[in-house]
Amino acid sequence: MTLYLTEQDIDGLLTPEDALEAIEGSFRRIAEGVVENVPRRRLRLDGGALAVMSAVDLGLGVAGVKTYAAGRGGASFVLVLFDAQTDETLAVIEADRLGQYRTGAASGVAAKFLAGDAATSLGVIGAGTQAEMQVRCVRAAVPGLETVLVYSRSEERREEFARLVGAEPAESAQEAAAQDVVVTITSSRDPVLRGDWLRPGALVCAAGANRPQARELDNAVLRRAAFVCCDSVEDARIESGDLIEPVQHGVLDWLEVHELSEVVSGQVQGRQAAEDIVVFKSNGIAAWDVAIGALAVARARERGIGRAAQRGPGAPASF
Repeated sequence: MTLYLTEQDIDGLLTPEDALEAIEGSFRRIAEGVVENVPRRRLRLDGGALAVMSAVDLGLGVAGVKTYAAGRGGASFVLVLFDAQTDETLAVIEADRLGQYRTGAASGVAAKFLAGDAATSLGVIGAGTQAEMQVRCVRAAVPGLETVLVYSRSEERREEFARLVGAEPAESAQEAAAQDVVVTITSSRDPVLRGDWLRPGALVCAAGANRPQARELDNAVLRRAAFVCCDSVEDARIESGDLIEPVQHGVLDWLEVHELSEVVSGQVQGRQAAEDIVVFKSNGIAAWDVAIGALAVARARERGIGRAAQRGPGAPASF
């Protein structure tokens, strides 16, 4: 029977620790070759876009399609999950909050495997709806964090956000960038992080921009980086302006860009030295949505949360 989960259901089902486990598992199965991921495709709407992305995770036995419409009025997200063996529709999930969990958890996994052993501080540039879970998941992944600084161009917003997550408001992006782990989570089209702001040994998680015309990192970040990785090179070649432009200008070569799954599985060593600057470029892939969605469905069935769709013979599910 198909399950329907709302945005309100998700927070009652998942914790940042759950999300970290689900996304780390996704990376491991990607490395094993049991996940097939299709990059996001955007179709034009009147004043916005319809995005569609999909993945099959044979390790979990689940397939899924995530789609969302984004425009002037905001965005609406839906994830549909299928049983990879029986083709049954397992669930339909309102997926905005779910997406925040999986995107934050990806940065958390990167921090777990790529942050320096002595990392004690986190700087976040951006204080929008995605930023909260970035802080919560990186904190869960790096228990030694003692300081969190957050910067937003809006003083009111950064003060409010700092109170929400128990952080300190930064006076400038440069101050937030001078930390051991630096997360950029903005909607900016132009770089918000400069390479000369970074301290030796920093890990940069660039999680905001996922269009070829948008960048959060300047070229100096890539020049200084000893190791660069992403969630999917195939996807990054299509929509990661943070990597596409540096490659076009000879600052970076695609052969130098690894996937985080290689690091998580032990196939590649990410950080070689304590003073290395390391970059993780996160665009967001459907494999993560499938993995965390499958966990949410399992939890919902255990706890009796969500609504069951009523399906008549030969009829589509009705919600």
